[in-house]
Amino acid sequence: MANSPQARKRAKQNEKCRQHNAGLRSMVRTYIKKTNAAIASGELEAAQAAYAAAVPVIDRMADKGIIHKNKAARHKSRLNAQVKALAAS
Repeated sequence: MANSPQARKRAKQNEKCRQHNAGLRSMVRTYIKKTNAAIASGELEAAQAAYAAAVPVIDRMADKGIIHKNKAARHKSRLNAQVKALAAS
């Protein structure tokens, strides 16, 4: 446990920041799940709308460092490929 006042303050700040970041990470996962659900339903317009809503959120979290930029690119690429495959079928 933290002994100095400075260490106690940092522990409080770190916990608050951790909880805030957890909420943001959860939001990214929610948008990805919504897009996957729309793709699974087979409705092209809904899938495209969900993908368009998810991309800026994923990019914002990558810019903030909540998720790694390569992970963001991977998610966007896979979702886009699935939406395009849905459009082709």
